Amino acid sequence: MRETGYLQKQPYFGAVVGRVANRIAKGTFTLDGKEYKLAINNGPNSLHGGVRGFDKVLWTPRMLSNGVQFSRVSPDGEEGYPGELKVWVTYTLDGGELMINYRAQASRTTPVNLTNHSYFNLAGQGSPNIYDHEVIIEADAFLPVDETLIPTGEVAPVQGTAFDLRKPVELGKHLQDFHLNGFDHNFCLKGSKEKHFCAWVRHAGSGRLLEVYTTQPGVQFYTGNFLDGTLKGKGGAVYPKHSGFCLETQNWPDAVNQPHFPPVLLRPGEEYDHTTWFKFSVA
Repeated sequence: MRETGYLQKQPYFGAVVGRVANRIAKGTFTLDGKEYKLAINNGPNSLHGGVRGFDKVLWTPRMLSNGVQFSRVSPDGEEGYPGELKVWVTYTLDGGELMINYRAQASRTTPVNLTNHSYFNLAGQGSPNIYDHEVIIEADAFLPVDETLIPTGEVAPVQGTAFDLRKPVELGKHLQDFHLNGFDHNFCLKGSKEKHFCAWVRHAGSGRLLEVYTTQPGVQFYTGNFLDGTLKGKGGAVYPKHSGFCLETQNWPDAVNQPHFPPVLLRPGEEYDHTTWFKFSVA
């Protein structure tokens, strides 16, 4: 099994992330009166499922006519999480649209938040940055964070802030104008469980366009702030800071500790079922 390269330093390129994507404050939460302690792997917090999250395990594949389904059973207590969790992630391709469906069933009540951590650069493989990309995110609010990137609990309107991306902004200029190091924030989408528009990214030079739709209540817009140029990719390309962006559709970070955030608990007998669509075109 040639998985060793991936298991070395790897910022979740292309990965499924779970059992709980994003950060849980201090790696602890309380459920039915019992405190659970998770692996601390990101400053004082637990990130993306822990030290050996869903991105670092082998999945069982099943071929479909227009895609592939991966499944696995996350055992009770894996990375500190309660209950056994059966998970199915299905990728299907229809023309220029990639659909990712996530399903899960739990033997005990547990938080679940699954996402895809692909990085995109619409200018093409090896392009040094994403500054010439235009971005829209369909969100009226975002979650401010503390210095360890945990939401403060405030749901802040984007109006009049650097986080108002409801009309297209050119990333490089926008980051400069607002003196931002980059984005690594949850944007609050419509509360609907139906398919809704999430984001639009365009690279004017090539005409390439990415549209994202989802059933999730949030999206983490991440601009590759922690990429540092040490990883080599195809054709010897390196991945420096701001060389790619992620649109991680998700429940809101640290929701298990913030009762006014959308519910993140999956109970026995229920099914977790979310879908995200990545639609590529040339305009």
